[in-house]
This record gives sequence, structure tokens and C-alpha cells, in this order.
Amino acid sequence: MRLVLVTAPIDQAPELARNLVEGRHAACVNMVPKVRSIYLWEGKIEDEPEALLLIKTTSEKVDALTARIKTLHPYDVPEIISVEINEKESNSEYLNWVEAVVG
Repeated sequence: MRLVLVTAPIDQAPELARNLVEGRHAACVNMVPKVRSIYLWEGKIEDEPEALLLIKTTSEKVDALTARIKTLHPYDVPEIISVEINEKESNSEYLNWVEAVVG
């Protein structure tokens, strides 16, 4: 199982999340509606409000999920960070549900 972290413009994050769930790339996407991102882009310090998406999926779906995010995301280089979930320390019923949803 994987937790995938993605930041996106606040106004576009809900549509991105819905598309990922509808396409069964993810079982669930939680949105933290406003985070402040400070980063260096093309030699300039940027300071932007963004939404943080917490995407739950299976390891097998990460490549397809990443490709879909890159297709839909408005950024040239979207943040996509996949973290392995420790299944022994997680709610097995929840992980079984994720597996059932994304197949």
C-alpha cells in the first residue's frame, strides 16, 4: 500500500482528487485545503498557497496514478511523493478496502 503526497493549486485540487478516485487510481484522497509552500523555482523564491492531497492506493497502481497526475496537473513538475505504508502497523480492514476499491 502507498500514501502519495501531491500539492496542487487550491482551486484545482478537488477536481484532481475526484478524477483520481473516479478513475480508480485511488481509493481515497484527503485534502488539506490550505498549506503554504515556499520553494525555489527557476531561480526565484516562490511563496504560494496550495492544497495538499493525501492519496491512498496500492503499490501496483502507483505508476498509473503518477502518469494520471502528470496528465491532469497544471504544474510542469508536480510534487508526487510515494510513501510505503507499513501494513503491519495499519488498520488491515482499511487496507483491504483500499485494495478492493482500486483492484
